[in-house]
Amino acid sequence: MKKHSARVAPLSACNSPVLTLTKVEGEECLRDGPGPAEAPVVGTGAEAGRRSRRCCRCSGPQLRKLSWGLAVVLCVCASWASSTQLAKLTFHTFDAPFTLTWFATAWNCLFFPLYYAGHICKAAERQSVLQRYRECCRFFGDNGLTLKVFFTKAAPFGVLWTLTNYLYLHAIKKINTTDASVLFCCNKAFVFLLSWIVLRDRFMGVRIVATILAIAGIVMMTYADGFHSHSVIGIALVVGSASMSALYKVLFKLLLGSAKFGEAALFLSVLGVFNILFVTCIPVILYFTKVEYWSPFSDIPWGNLCGFSVLLLTFNIVLNFGIAVTYPTLMSLGIVLSVPVNAGLVPAEQLCSVFAAVDHYTSKIVFNGVRVIAIIIIGLGFLLLLLPEEWDVWLIKLLTHLKVRKKEETVEGGGDLGAGPQNKRRAHPSFTR
Repeated sequence: MKKHSARVAPLSACNSPVLTLTKVEGEECLRDGPGPAEAPVVGTGAEAGRRSRRCCRCSGPQLRKLSWGLAVVLCVCASWASSTQLAKLTFHTFDAPFTLTWFATAWNCLFFPLYYAGHICKAAERQSVLQRYRECCRFFGDNGLTLKVFFTKAAPFGVLWTLTNYLYLHAIKKINTTDASVLFCCNKAFVFLLSWIVLRDRFMGVRIVATILAIAGIVMMTYADGFHSHSVIGIALVVGSASMSALYKVLFKLLLGSAKFGEAALFLSVLGVFNILFVTCIPVILYFTKVEYWSPFSDIPWGNLCGFSVLLLTFNIVLNFGIAVTYPTLMSLGIVLSVPVNAGLVPAEQLCSVFAAVDHYTSKIVFNGVRVIAIIIIGLGFLLLLLPEEWDVWLIKLLTHLKVRKKEETVEGGGDLGAGPQNKRRAHPSFTR
């Protein structure tokens, strides 16, 4: 498995993967494959054999990455859809979305221990926990993780992380999980807008079109339910969650840049520590003010709470570290595929999600024409946002290659047809004699 030297930004729990490696991987694929000018019209058997062996060498690593990509897509899709459905079921007996957010975020403390366990298993030169911790702390600056750095660089992201998850969980109390999953895909459009405005990223017309489609899909989704109060509030909560997720990602890139895998694991664990130290008081206040209701301690569905936390932790681990084994674009597709899984359109057993068809039987979704069009529009916008920056260059190269290949086949076919009658005319006199 090829080890990437690129750096990745840790994402919020509901955020989409970074696409920094898409360009690099795409360029490697273009370099590996022969260009239009390199493809000969006619080749000998030896040349054909060399080309075949070269293609096999090129396709081997790519096939492995695609195989890993398929596993990652299934894992992302199953963990995201299952966690959403399990949270929906949990609220039937435990109506406390902020407490559930706090409980699940506390599990972030396991990120760095899990990363270190992987380091012990894979690294050639193993380091102690303290050595690895000090090396990863360089991400925060020359002085490491000081108290000042904790409050200025980690605490704001802890707040954004909590808001992202809380708004999303509170939204699925108001609307069905299918609509919530579809609407959250709009965070990709918000990331592009903020990156364009704040980070001065490259302007791309196709992404502007995708953003317009996302906004149109939000409006149509609201219209599909007739602008009822509970529906409007739920949609507003999901859009707010997507906005917090986009703000998290853009601010991380602006203030902290990018992080290696160990640094990302340490950063996410620091967010878990911040959650335990400074957010714990909020669920207690909400309980005593009767804003959130807790059932008696013995009746709390600990299985659902722990199951949701494990699924969300799995989703974040795959989303942040799956980039090491496959293409980032494939991981993004897992979030899109969670939409039909949540809607019960795909059999649950095929995607390892035991809660896949819950919406189909319990939420009573009315898939009218407006809702279906809104889902398609938002999904199309999300897919357009996955296009790399040089997609037009790659498309031109592909069309040029196909055009040259078609011309070569036409020339070869014309030569064969021209030689046929001439051979017949030469053979005819000898036959008559």
